[in-house]
Amino acid sequence: MIQQNSEQQKNVVVIGNGMVGLRMCEQLVEKDQTREYKIVTFCEEPRAAYDRVGLTQFFAHNDAEKLMLARLEWYSENNIDLHLADRAISIDRQNKIIRSQKGIEIPYHKVVIATGSYPFVPNVPGIKNRGVFVYRTINDLEQIIDYARHSKKAAVIGGGLLGLEAAKAALDLGLETHVLEFAPRLMPRQIDDAGSKVLVQKIEELGVQVHLNKATDSVLGESSVTGIRFQDGEELELDMIIVSAGIRPRDELARECELEVGERGGILVNDKLQTSDPDIYAVGEVALHSGMVYGLVAPGYQMAEVAATHLCHGAAEFTGSELSTKLKLMGVDVASFGDYELGPDISKNLTFEDPFNGVYKKLVFNIEGTKLRGGILIGDASDYGSLSILAKSNDLLPCKPHELVVGAGGGIPGSSAAEMADDAQICSCNNVTKGQICTAIKEQDLTSVDEIKACTKAGGGCGGCLPLVTDVFKAEMKAAGITVSNRLCEHFDFSRTELFDIIKVKKLKTFSAVIEDCGSGNGCEVCKPTVASILASLWNEHIIDHSGLQDTNDRFLANVQRGGLYSIVPRVPGGEITPEKLIVLGEVGKEYGLYTKITGGQRVDLFGAEVHQLPEIWERLINAGFESGHAYGKALRTVKSCVGTTWCRYGIGDSVGFAIRLEERYRGIRAPHKLKGGVSGCVRECAEAQSKDFGLIATEHGYNLYICGNGGAKPRHADLFASDLDEETCIKYLDRFLMYYIQTADKLTRTATWLEKLEGGIEYLREVVIEDKLGICDELENMMQSLVDSYHCEWKEVVTNPEKRRLFEQFVNTDEHETSIELIPQRGQTRPVDWAPDFVAFNDIKQPEKKPEQSSETREWVKVGTVSDFPAESGSTVKYGNSQIAVFNFASRGEWYACQQMCPHKKAMVLSRGIIGDSAGIPKVACPLHKKTFSLENGSCLSGETEYEVNVFKVKLDDQENVYLELPDSSVLDELINHTECAGAH
Repeated sequence: MIQQNSEQQKNVVVIGNGMVGLRMCEQLVEKDQTREYKIVTFCEEPRAAYDRVGLTQFFAHNDAEKLMLARLEWYSENNIDLHLADRAISIDRQNKIIRSQKGIEIPYHKVVIATGSYPFVPNVPGIKNRGVFVYRTINDLEQIIDYARHSKKAAVIGGGLLGLEAAKAALDLGLETHVLEFAPRLMPRQIDDAGSKVLVQKIEELGVQVHLNKATDSVLGESSVTGIRFQDGEELELDMIIVSAGIRPRDELARECELEVGERGGILVNDKLQTSDPDIYAVGEVALHSGMVYGLVAPGYQMAEVAATHLCHGAAEFTGSELSTKLKLMGVDVASFGDYELGPDISKNLTFEDPFNGVYKKLVFNIEGTKLRGGILIGDASDYGSLSILAKSNDLLPCKPHELVVGAGGGIPGSSAAEMADDAQICSCNNVTKGQICTAIKEQDLTSVDEIKACTKAGGGCGGCLPLVTDVFKAEMKAAGITVSNRLCEHFDFSRTELFDIIKVKKLKTFSAVIEDCGSGNGCEVCKPTVASILASLWNEHIIDHSGLQDTNDRFLANVQRGGLYSIVPRVPGGEITPEKLIVLGEVGKEYGLYTKITGGQRVDLFGAEVHQLPEIWERLINAGFESGHAYGKALRTVKSCVGTTWCRYGIGDSVGFAIRLEERYRGIRAPHKLKGGVSGCVRECAEAQSKDFGLIATEHGYNLYICGNGGAKPRHADLFASDLDEETCIKYLDRFLMYYIQTADKLTRTATWLEKLEGGIEYLREVVIEDKLGICDELENMMQSLVDSYHCEWKEVVTNPEKRRLFEQFVNTDEHETSIELIPQRGQTRPVDWAPDFVAFNDIKQPEKKPEQSSETREWVKVGTVSDFPAESGSTVKYGNSQIAVFNFASRGEWYACQQMCPHKKAMVLSRGIIGDSAGIPKVACPLHKKTFSLENGSCLSGETEYEVNVFKVKLDDQENVYLELPDSSVLDELINHTECAGAH
């Protein structure tokens, strides 16, 4: 079937929808201002263009959507016909028609071939055995992940860029990993022999075995891989092989329609990227320009821009591209730029090698030493951006050559963002200059690096330029007089890390002491929980002793749920539980009508308890041998385990026993964010240890330790930290790692995010934790041991302490209890009724004739308790008729406040459980459910939602310390408190 273009535009058919194919479409959309062309593109994969440069990220999240480079809506919005899962199979040059595998025929005016390349697979016996894979597409990765579940040893054939990426993937999958390279060095196209030696050393330290000068003779095994034989006769036992031995241009379309191709492949193109047929262009890895096929994305992007410019009648030529690249391969910085292989007759080299830290640098200069031509950086590529810019510049060096290697104090002259010329290229992948970034910041009011990336595409290719982009951003902010602040909140001019050090050094024990020493005002819902967490991490006092600082979860030692009810999660170390304990959980759930559910961390969650019921339930559980599971705290949640050698026929480690040991060691320890662990008894990884903040996988020689993984909304695969450790060494490294994280992470920052922001990354962390680079490991171990030794069950502290138990009573002024939420049946249990939607039309809101504060109803002073009934710096609830009122003893201000207990957002009776503080001097309370804040002076919403407000009431004390509220009649109060309730809402 022939698809005609009804708009009489000229069809440009882009064959291939990889990264370069998409860039071709983007450039045509941008440059074709007269809409001369209709764009049609074929994509043989079932998904549109995705980020092949970041392909290994797929192992962290298994979500192809996260790698997509453009929304499908983008194609339709720009009138691009995208044919997914359909391959163009022929170009009829005589009739100018493209035919596809599905039988579609597209007449064309111009064609752009962007079919890329395919992996080269050596034609040796056994190469088609089950267990041999290539490393090229998401589909390849999905097959590798699936097969790795039943494998132990893998080899990667090829030690180039993609080969080392594949080796990292195999290592992260828990496989014993080997890299096999035909050449005498790794990355033979990018680095020299000396650089390769350093890279091999760094990679082998991670546990990967590197084999150089190894040519494959055959793959062993009858139907599935059992090993590999080399041409020198040596054999290696394996059960999985990943081939990454180079690429070959996918030029079969060109050959079929008799376009000129190179002797070794690749479609011949001129400087305008035209093939031997001027109506057909080729870009990317399929194009052969001046005898060169480029295997990097940046030259492909440059080709796309030149071809699009020429198609739109502009003047542009492709005259070649440098092969600069900066990557982090298996955690090792590797970079090369410019002409790093110039001969001795036209260049001189400076080299620096640090065998102790695994750093190698080679810089290539002209004979006079006045210009930098290129270089190689291994182990430390922090100066890549500055050096690559100098190599591209025609200006004379701003310093002596040796100063670029050893420094001259103050960094490389002329390399700071402020000193760079506007035409300095910051992003080579997308050809973005410093001037373009600065202009975008000023004209579009960009306020973050992410906004710069979205607007200019700087950093959107390989990502190696992001440090430079960040430097330019900071320099522009500074020039504009804008300070990029990391202050905790308006009450503290310090970050969490700085505050941690202050509290630690000065041995401050209370929030009042901290704010008096280095803060101002009365605190808020941001800084109070942060300080409470720091105090707990340092001194480990009972969390209830700081109840006024806590979010409702930590204040009541249970997770608040919809409607203000709570869930209860007892600890089940390692997921191991006796039948007797399971029976107790069932009995408690049945007696209190609790909704029960198995958690993802091998525990049982009991939902639906009222605040006053919590101590009663905990007492039952404690008597049965349970303790608090800390599901409510920014603390260790679980250490998940498989059954390991206890039951599993594949297990090689006692994962249950070790998981229990770890969970009982780190239970209750407060951190900037929640922590999760896992222990798997073998590489089959049933405990999902590599998606945890820390994870252990048993090997034949001990345990491999992984850190900083994360599931949740932004999944991240954990990094291998150390290999083949015994249990004691694992614990020593974990003590140091966790304590260093607790000391240095920002508030509410998971370990995964913390590591991504940590300067020096995983290598620096190894230096700190394993090599004791900062000389603090003894201190970290002692601090952790102090927390371990001072552990106490927080539930038991409440159950056995009458004063603390009294804090859980529902009302101060009566022993009555009142259900404050409607429950409905579902699948044999009960759950809260659905919430009304957030958006409600103005006409559907019941409005009183007068504002409550303007009511002329008579009010009188009603005694609701004594001062001792209301804990300082927090709220309590009183019952008056059918209404509930929150009363706040704001002792640090010497003031008392009261407001309705019901938050107007979700109609939940919870405001007394919120954190009190101030904002610009105005006293406020933060609702514990969704953190909306309300003024305690006039009831207005301070977080911007003007449709919400609360009724406030006057409070007074008499000489006998009785507490009074000024209230109308109870029937009038019921109407006032519910005046904003939606018609028909529950």
